[in-house]
Amino acid sequence: MTRAFVGNQDVVFGDVNLSEDSIRGEPHNPGAGGWPTIRYFNKETGIVGTSYEKKTEMSMCDELGPGQPYLEEYVEEAGKTSLCATDGTNCDEKSLQYLEKFKAKDKAAWTAQAERLEGLEAGDMKADLKDWVKKRKKILLSLLSEHDSKAEL
Repeated sequence: MTRAFVGNQDVVFGDVNLSEDSIRGEPHNPGAGGWPTIRYFNKETGIVGTSYEKKTEMSMCDELGPGQPYLEEYVEEAGKTSLCATDGTNCDEKSLQYLEKFKAKDKAAWTAQAERLEGLEAGDMKADLKDWVKKRKKILLSLLSEHDSKAEL
């Protein structure tokens, strides 16, 4: 099992070989939604975890395979993280400028902007614009998550 620390979140990634570690049956049901079976576990889900919800009509191995964005999106969403970290690490220039602009604002502004982008994301638009909407939303959600983590301390 591999353990990775992302931001203030402790995110654990693991792989189960069913021929060695049988976890068949409820609630896990490996293979029930197709292979691979993807689940995540955190404090909210407990040991039961939560299954990956397919986004397309493709087979699971194609949807989560090379050339598709869904696995990365899932890891970022489930881990409440983003490749563009709030300290500017791994950000492209455009994302970094957006991050710096919004770091100067408060939680209410982040929330309002994230809600606006959520509405935009549901609309029909060119792929590159939709990607930019998603990147901005991830940045805002990361700022909100970091703020909430600090508030809990």
